[in-house]
Amino acid sequence: MIYLDNAASAPVHPKALAAAMPFITENFANPSSAHTLGREARLAVIEAREQCAAALGAQPEEIYFTSGGTESDNLAVFSALSVGDKHKIITTEIEHPAVLNACKELQRRGSDVVRISPDGEGIVHAEDIAAAIDDDTAMVSVMAANNETGAIQPIADISELCRQKGVLFHTDAVQAVGSIPLDMRLLEVDMLSVSAHKIGGIKGAGLLYARKGTPISPMIFGGGQERGIRSGTENAAAIAALGAAITEICRDIPERRRRLSRLRDMLIVKLEKIPHSRLNGSRTERLCSNVNFSFADIDGEALVMSLDLIGVFASTASACSAGKQHRSHVLSAMGIDKKWLDGSLRLTLSEHNTEEEIVTAADIIAECVARQRKG
Repeated sequence: MIYLDNAASAPVHPKALAAAMPFITENFANPSSAHTLGREARLAVIEAREQCAAALGAQPEEIYFTSGGTESDNLAVFSALSVGDKHKIITTEIEHPAVLNACKELQRRGSDVVRISPDGEGIVHAEDIAAAIDDDTAMVSVMAANNETGAIQPIADISELCRQKGVLFHTDAVQAVGSIPLDMRLLEVDMLSVSAHKIGGIKGAGLLYARKGTPISPMIFGGGQERGIRSGTENAAAIAALGAAITEICRDIPERRRRLSRLRDMLIVKLEKIPHSRLNGSRTERLCSNVNFSFADIDGEALVMSLDLIGVFASTASACSAGKQHRSHVLSAMGIDKKWLDGSLRLTLSEHNTEEEIVTAADIIAECVARQRKG
């Protein structure tokens, strides 16, 4: 098996699993309970909050645990439009569906939504954001790095711009955590979304960072957990795993980037040898773990299934959009010619991948593309 779909879900880190297991097999208590087991579960949540804050250069009270990236994105987007009298949100055409569909719902309710287009390499420019901001703008939401192409966005420039304009700035950092530095002491980010299972945690946990003073409005009401912002019994096991996972993936980002970039570039070189192929996204402003290619005269879904039968696991686009039989909204927004849209393939790496796997996977992809073209 060669697993190259880590952007969809990464392997659980051993330390994350070790952190979670006591709250699955031994201590199943509710973290809100007053007895000893409940207090132990509560302490695990507190420790995880401190770990997440440390990894992001934040304060523990700025961390709100959620069920994952989608909920975090929704919480940020809806909060921005729920306070004050501003009705406009600016985002991009290449955001994750969690942001795009939340904005679509806000638009249905009467809000004004502006979607900025990227350039041909999948990068959004700060000057285009600046031109769209007006007195009615409540928030700008731009992802830190794209989940399909791996294109790294200029969030430092955009966040500084938003600070100058007095506009809230949110970034979906689900794909960026552990691959690029994200220090809230340096970035002028108001809200930031993280998902556990993308970084070695367990599915069902995530977080929203919200800078002190940022207005947050609850979407789930109940017992008042997460300081009244996210009611519901805390998933102590998954939260403990998130704390351990984010600590590990952020421990040495430069070394992680060095190792994965080498494997990424090796894969790109090999895939570019396949006739009628093209790399999608920037060569330089790109996540160390992402390779996105298109092959002319190829059906991407069929290619993924062919690779699956041989034991190479990849995807055509975001796992949240897979199986819907439509072209990538990200590649379309980049203005890529239609002949390339149907034959896209996303390959995403982790620390578990080896040089031997990269060589083998590239050879298998080349064989599958040639076979499909022969019909």
